[in-house]
Amino acid sequence: MPTDIPISRQARTLPGVELLWSGRVSDHIAGVLAERHILDSEESTRLAAFVRDADRDSYAVAHVMLRRLLGEWLGQAPEAVTLSREPCAHCGGPHGRPVVPGSPVHFSLSHTSGLVMIALATASVGIDVEGVPDDPGIVSDVAAQLHPKERAHLAALPAEDRAVAFARCWTRKEALLKATGVGLNEGLALTYVGAGPGPAVNADWLLADLPADPGYTAALAVRRTTPAPTPASQ
Repeated sequence: MPTDIPISRQARTLPGVELLWSGRVSDHIAGVLAERHILDSEESTRLAAFVRDADRDSYAVAHVMLRRLLGEWLGQAPEAVTLSREPCAHCGGPHGRPVVPGSPVHFSLSHTSGLVMIALATASVGIDVEGVPDDPGIVSDVAAQLHPKERAHLAALPAEDRAVAFARCWTRKEALLKATGVGLNEGLALTYVGAGPGPAVNADWLLADLPADPGYTAALAVRRTTPAPTPASQ
């Protein structure tokens, strides 16, 4: 196995999260393309279908690194790891949360505009990284679909602070919806994650913002194994 693609372990951000990996596509793409043979037939087909090199490279880094991390975790060759999907928690279709059948490991990946993040956990987990939008029209259009409290928070902010707060809210929400297995099939107004400096407390899920490069926001969600604190104890 090539050794020029380092696997870096970050601190456990939330209980249940065992490993976080993040990397810039430009730092890893050369080594990853040399290892693309470890992808399965479905992944290889998707990789070959990308028209834009940037999209192809992000996908390659995300999926090759995911296989390397899972292989290390499971004690298997990366190409021997079997990936599947649970039924969608929203509609029952075959596009729910990705899994390794028969394994207790849970995982999630995200890639956008040159950055990749991956989480491995002992409970259902979701991770998301996004670029902060530079188009106020996108922010206002999508923000109109968020939870009423999130919309109100964003509307009260100065215009120059709104894009970062929106991106912060969006990554929390997408991380949580990935973890639940529903994804963006669920209405964005149904789940409250907050748009302020810290995520809202959720009875069933732990949420955390993650460090990210300037111009990006990232978030992590994992199922709680202990009850949420009561308001009096927060």
